Amino acid sequence: MIERLKKLFGSPEDEPTQPDNHQLAVAATALMVQLSRVDNEQDDEELKTIVDCAVRAHQVTREEAEDILQDALSHADDATSLYEFTGMINEQLGQEDKQALLESIWRVAFADGRIDKYEEHLIRRMADLLHLNHREFVQARHRAEEAD
Repeated sequence: MIERLKKLFGSPEDEPTQPDNHQLAVAATALMVQLSRVDNEQDDEELKTIVDCAVRAHQVTREEAEDILQDALSHADDATSLYEFTGMINEQLGQEDKQALLESIWRVAFADGRIDKYEEHLIRRMADLLHLNHREFVQARHRAEEAD
């Protein structure tokens, strides 16, 4: 009862803070890491593509992108669900940015030259969690295919 009252009358500084750009980049990169692991064959080409996507999407240096990847790898290891990452992304990004993220996720899937059925299924789940419709899902795939 006391805890509920504290929450009700808590001060504004008790409220969670907005994630910074690094946290947002880690969340987006962690989705790509999860995808790279779904076929149990995370390879160097997929990791290189993840770093390339981080450089492009977040306007950071390769070294900063490598740091983001390391943070994402550790967060992905501890994650219990994709919602940990997609929830923050949905709060911070608009539809256009989420579509660009999904395109980057597709690029990771295409990095090894093939799309595994588990990869496609996971990307579809991510698209749903990011509140992207089927058209946006397909458009992101086509843009990723054309870019490679």
